[in-house]
Amino acid sequence: MQQYLSTVEDVIRDGTHKPNRTGVDTLSSFSAHYEADLADGFPLLTTKDLSGFRWKSLIHELLWYLSGEEHIRDLREKTGIWDAWADEEGRLDTAYGRFWRRYPVPEEGLEGETWPDDSHRWMNDDERTFDQLAYVLDTLRENPQSRRIVVNAWHPANATVSTLPPCHYTFVFNVQGDRLNLHLTQRSGDLALGIPFNIAAYSILLTAVAQRTGFEPGTFAHSVVDAHVYCGTGERGDWYGDADARAMLRDGLADAESREEYERLADWVEETAPAEADGDEKKDHVPGLLRQLGREPREKPTLRVADKPLDELAFDDIELLDYDPAPGIEFAVAE
Repeated sequence: MQQYLSTVEDVIRDGTHKPNRTGVDTLSSFSAHYEADLADGFPLLTTKDLSGFRWKSLIHELLWYLSGEEHIRDLREKTGIWDAWADEEGRLDTAYGRFWRRYPVPEEGLEGETWPDDSHRWMNDDERTFDQLAYVLDTLRENPQSRRIVVNAWHPANATVSTLPPCHYTFVFNVQGDRLNLHLTQRSGDLALGIPFNIAAYSILLTAVAQRTGFEPGTFAHSVVDAHVYCGTGERGDWYGDADARAMLRDGLADAESREEYERLADWVEETAPAEADGDEKKDHVPGLLRQLGREPREKPTLRVADKPLDELAFDDIELLDYDPAPGIEFAVAE
């Protein structure tokens, strides 16, 4: 997916060196945007391998979102992706799917506000919450030209106290002709690890919703407010803020036109930058991404989703076909 790779290169070349809450520094750019037309194939990265446990984690996480569950008991058995942010009982205060399916509705709003009562068709029977995905499906069937088909996982009061407020926090469905499109807005995006998952997961969601509402899967559009590349801790992270190092990296990227040149630039970073601290290996994502930039994207794979209700989808109902990626690249997670 060339647009993704171009975004990665732009951020490494021109991004601002920024410390952040994780303790792992970043190179960061404001307002990245790209699109992927699903008519051209399923946009799973082919410049590194996302099959095996990575693909399984992605599917289990998406199904967990669709369930609306806030507890990770089932997810923990399949993947440890959310363990670091759950409490001792396995509950997660991050919104995502729980707000997709169970968005809180106040008992009494402020004067002049209007809210659905408990009998409203998209209200959940056993709690005062609103099922946004049910609203999406019904609206696409009944009023597909609507410009209000929005799903929101952001609640300002929740975000203020949440362990990890949603990164990909709102998405909008939009119909053009017989094509269903989806636009995702993300406040913060880790380009090496998180963004490839987000592209794939929301493209699966777009495909599944399109199938269930009689449309062809269209374009997945993605806007990332803070698009960043993690660049290490301590002296390693500080090195990327040095003006001379940044200039050398920019010049190297400007001259790189082949896999060998990107590889040499990655080697130069690893030889020149201070060594990563013990325990923080692979938290500098720059060298791995530079090697990835030298790889030509391969043919996109095919996605197959079983024809059954969204709530009944299971792991085996989502199949990845004809995926032939380049070898994997190891990156450590910044928690």
